[in-house]
Amino acid sequence: MSEDFEIKNKVAESGLVNFDLSELSPKGKRIGIDLKDFLFMEMILKEKDFREKVEAIETEDYRDTYVYIFCSADAIIPIWAYFLITSKISGSAKKVVYGSRKELETLLMHEAITHYNFEELKDKRVLVKGCSEEDIPENAYVELVEKLKPLVKSLMFGEACSNVPIFKS
Repeated sequence: MSEDFEIKNKVAESGLVNFDLSELSPKGKRIGIDLKDFLFMEMILKEKDFREKVEAIETEDYRDTYVYIFCSADAIIPIWAYFLITSKISGSAKKVVYGSRKELETLLMHEAITHYNFEELKDKRVLVKGCSEEDIPENAYVELVEKLKPLVKSLMFGEACSNVPIFKS
């Protein structure tokens, strides 16, 4: 018994637009600079020694990278120390921030969402992908909802086969 039947992609026919937030994340190497390595006995910042270590930084090591500056030692770091390191590498690095890797990723996603043109999603049914190869900062999802709510017809989170409705206009 042979029947003609056609396999249909119901997701494709639904008009649902899949949006993968990880695609907005800027590509490139992330590098952390721990100021502990610039301190005397990993505790004290001596200006002369600090300046010499900053001067010895190879700026090419930071070419086209995203850099986060932090200090893992329990030490008092004067603000000008961050100025010196940033001044040294800012011509090479794409972005330099103070804070952790997580804070760098949050800032990068914030900038990506702020500058992305979401007009192509106007009046569409949008499904924001739930699983990703990359860790997406939670704040990115919050910002995304703020950007999409005035534009889209409906917003869902997850996968096409099992999604969580967020809102419908």
